[in-house]
Amino acid sequence: MASLLQDRVPERQVEDAFATELALARKYAGQGPRYTSYPTAPQFHTDFCQAGQDWLQAESAHSHAPLSLYVHLPFCNDICYYCGCNKIVTRQPGAARAYLDRLEKEIVATAAAVGSRRPVTQMHWGGGTPTYLDGAEITELMHVLASNFRLLDKGYREYSIEIDPRSVTAGTIPLLKGIGFNRISLGIQDFDPLVQKAINRLQPFATIAPLVESIRTHGFRSLSFDLIYGLPHQDRQSMADTLDKVIALRPDRIACYNYAHLPDRFPSQRAIDRLSLPEPEEKLLLQLLLSHRLTDAGYVHIGMDHYVLPTDELAQAQREGRLRRNFQGYSLHLADDLVGLGVSAISEVGDTYLQNVRDLEQYYARIDAGQVPAERGIRLGAEDRLRRHVIMTLICELRLDTAECGSLFGLDFREHFGRELQALAPLEADGLLHVGEHEIVIHEQGRPFLRNICMIFDAYLPHQAGTRFSATV
Repeated sequence: MASLLQDRVPERQVEDAFATELALARKYAGQGPRYTSYPTAPQFHTDFCQAGQDWLQAESAHSHAPLSLYVHLPFCNDICYYCGCNKIVTRQPGAARAYLDRLEKEIVATAAAVGSRRPVTQMHWGGGTPTYLDGAEITELMHVLASNFRLLDKGYREYSIEIDPRSVTAGTIPLLKGIGFNRISLGIQDFDPLVQKAINRLQPFATIAPLVESIRTHGFRSLSFDLIYGLPHQDRQSMADTLDKVIALRPDRIACYNYAHLPDRFPSQRAIDRLSLPEPEEKLLLQLLLSHRLTDAGYVHIGMDHYVLPTDELAQAQREGRLRRNFQGYSLHLADDLVGLGVSAISEVGDTYLQNVRDLEQYYARIDAGQVPAERGIRLGAEDRLRRHVIMTLICELRLDTAECGSLFGLDFREHFGRELQALAPLEADGLLHVGEHEIVIHEQGRPFLRNICMIFDAYLPHQAGTRFSATV
């Protein structure tokens, strides 16, 4: 398939080469959750707040188990038109200072609630743009975290940070390595100048290549790229050129996201000319080109939208059953509990999900009043725990031992999920998976359709007709 891209053969030949996959993509195209949790965020409710905080503390009170931290830093210097993240675009002096002051108060209170001596095996800073903070502020925040949580200086830890390449200086990379980060994620999206201009994110390849070299030189354990397909002015030629550059830089992990154009929900997307977006059929072809080119280049499609080098720890973890999916996507399973800090951040502790308020002023008001900033959440029941196990196991391990699952939850799997197994039959007929007597196995051809498969086991989905999700394919 690489030759189809490299030789720039006629479009008809590309379409013919993808005929079978394209037919499947058309058949299963739709909308659905990304399953970074189950139940998914639309099931969280506001009357859960105080109970959720109490349960979170109770489940953590005497725990010495490892902990994962997520820190949300919402600020950006410039707006990227495509973005659907919870962010605040500002160049106002003091914006970071006001936020860090409140965040420190939340850190102190949260550490007291969930256990300050639990080893933090994983930490992720996301946003927004974490490197909106200057070097002193980054160092200060890490010091606050280290003063209240038990951060580790161990080789197995996974401390990662998202970077907007436009927001770094020559001293940023060594600083991040020096204070403890060992993984970096770069928001690339696309290398084509016309696409970058259309989404207001100008970052030429000539500036990215030296940044990648600096990351390699300073010994970070892994480098991730985020790519998006379906952006304005993208076509097969521009996608092929972008992939040439990406593969030349050889990141360890690549996340490829499907752009969802929802201008009513995300006002910044109104700046994108709808007529410049690829047609649905072209978008499917872009996704297929992307997938084939990356696998031809040696990347492993571990599921959903993620491709990794076979030597990467995520690939190894999947083979060994140690892969996990949470609100940051795929990661190593180094901790059961995840604590979110900052505006809109989500915690997952035991059977409790709890999300902070999404509005910055409300976040400030609650912190200033000495209140917890949590706004909504959910406590999982027995059926939720069962279905979470099924969905997350399929997503991470690409197979489910149904006999083991039945034993674990005290039920007859085939009887309990009779309707779901019947619904899987057409997908099995299309070669996406195999339903055996004691297992469900996702085939290579089924990996792009993992969300469709998991949706069959989602008990809430039939009642969410008005909820808008991103495209499944």
